[in-house]
Amino acid sequence: QVQVAESGGGLVQAGGSLRLSCTASGLSFGRYPMAWFRQAPGKEREGVSCISWSGRNTYYADSVKGRFTISRDNAKNTLYLQMNSLKLEDTTIYYCAAKSAAYGLGNLNFAEYNYWGRGTQVTVSS
Repeated sequence: QVQVAESGGGLVQAGGSLRLSCTASGLSFGRYPMAWFRQAPGKEREGVSCISWSGRNTYYADSVKGRFTISRDNAKNTLYLQMNSLKLEDTTIYYCAAKSAAYGLGNLNFAEYNYWGRGTQVTVSS
């Protein structure tokens, strides 16, 4: 059984930083592209960033480019999202997901991700 779990969310002031972590078990983590998504209540799910299975290729949504950094440690089955210069509009629930197909590049099409965590809340205050 595949289990994905996010951690690291919390309350931070605007301009501050947080690092989210995501662990995955029950699958060969190092074979799968991974991604971070976010979704506020009543709003559409938004792709934040993705990373290839090897970690060599990354992609960011324009809204977070230059502020967020995605990385992975395949030896630890862990995905990270370093979030700097946080803005009020970054407040929402962040989800980690593993792509359905192994290897290849990631993307921000949530329909191609089969395994999801329950999310972690990030709240940015003024």
